[in-house]
Amino acid sequence: MTGAGRGLGAETAVALSRAGAEVVLMSRTGQELEQIASQIDSSGGHSKLLVCDVTDSLDLRSQIARLNRLDILVNNAGTNIPEPFVEVSEAHLDQQLALNVRSAFLVAQAAVRKMLEAPDRRERGGSVVNMSSQMGHVGASRRAVYCMTKHALEGLTKAMAVELAPLNIRVNAIAPTFLDTPLTAPFFRNPEFRDWVTSRIPLGRLGRTEEVASAVVFLSSPGASLITGASLAVDGGWTAQ
Repeated sequence: MTGAGRGLGAETAVALSRAGAEVVLMSRTGQELEQIASQIDSSGGHSKLLVCDVTDSLDLRSQIARLNRLDILVNNAGTNIPEPFVEVSEAHLDQQLALNVRSAFLVAQAAVRKMLEAPDRRERGGSVVNMSSQMGHVGASRRAVYCMTKHALEGLTKAMAVELAPLNIRVNAIAPTFLDTPLTAPFFRNPEFRDWVTSRIPLGRLGRTEEVASAVVFLSSPGASLITGASLAVDGGWTAQ
């Protein structure tokens, strides 16, 4: 699981562990991973740490290649830099494309290669869950680059699902609404922004990380064995309008 050190990634890692998975935690920050690993291990789960910057393709590939086995990938690392379209710098454009699209592709590619090494792959299957966004289905002001990257991830999800289905590897996306996480906390210090967001969500509140984590666990489980190429909106109804 990439981006496992904090927020949604950490919550999802713990949820997967509680569901019985041995979790491989990947992030740039070892100290954060150690805290999550301690929480998992103290609850009787099992975890492994991979300190890695997913934008470093050589390190990424080598670390995943050294794993003994991989059955589930949660492709969660990502970023957002909200700003007006006409003010987006090339540096910010490149930063978001590198993490949200290029790295997501390379992580998925390396993970599927590892999945295919398992001798019982066709019987047991595999699952890839790409962490998209409701912004992968709609547009929004000040989020031109973010929307672009998440639409790209939705397209990647569909293409992977079609190509990998004969190999019994399912590929789906999760599309959350705004969540209360360390990444979004600075935005919600602005009351006007918080009121705008909640006004767009028919259920009238921000999402909770555990709600998205539960959806990831479902798509990773045998209960979703006929689901591939889908994008599960955990958005309180945002994209239904």
